[in-house]
Amino acid sequence: MELIGLGCYGPYPPAGGACSGYLLEEGGCRVLLDCGNGVLSRLQQHLPLWELDAVVVSHLHSDHVSDLFVLRYGLELALAEGRRSAPLPLYAPAEPAAEFARLSYKDVYRVEALSAAAPPLQIGPFSFTFCETVHAVPCLAARVATPGGTLVYSGDTGYFDGLASFAAGASLFLCEANLQEKEMAQQPQPPRHLSAAAAARIAAEARVERLLLTHLHPARESALAVEEARPHFGAVEAAREGARYRV
Repeated sequence: MELIGLGCYGPYPPAGGACSGYLLEEGGCRVLLDCGNGVLSRLQQHLPLWELDAVVVSHLHSDHVSDLFVLRYGLELALAEGRRSAPLPLYAPAEPAAEFARLSYKDVYRVEALSAAAPPLQIGPFSFTFCETVHAVPCLAARVATPGGTLVYSGDTGYFDGLASFAAGASLFLCEANLQEKEMAQQPQPPRHLSAAAAARIAAEARVERLLLTHLHPARESALAVEEARPHFGAVEAAREGARYRV
């Protein structure tokens, strides 16, 4: 599969940047993983919006879903003009319930609730399994497998014991690194985000092949996250918007 970085910042983008959004492509199937602010514009540099096959959302915070509320207008026009023939499948956690209810709009989406306890979700060649993370609202890490490789995406999370086992052996671990280690003591307990060093330690424990840091702080150079992570895991880089990664 191929992963295209559309947005990699949180909880807001820097000038000219975008929040969380990643396009997965394999065998002509295109799945959008998260759709934060700025992602829709970037998406259309790679394909017309009506050619998306599905959207999978890790959680319902605005920096991961806000462009869904603009994408729906494009889908409405695409359905009216015959560019699409069916609603776009949209998978998201069911809580908070009020935020989940907001996703439905004029039947442009076929909204389905995600759960870590549900059977694997198959979308074309992609097999998704999910794991609950530690965050302010229900959030799901995703393990995406194809015959060629496995991507694990952390979503937003603080440290928890099961994340390394969930990511075990992944070809690419796309992991949030919003904080620096020195900031962790000032976080709510338990912390709801990871430092770059913590992400790297999880990658090492999981024995993944590569670590890609994302959900980067918009006011900080991404090189600082890589610098903090590298002593703990060498095969690390920061996600770049517009970059393609073979998994």
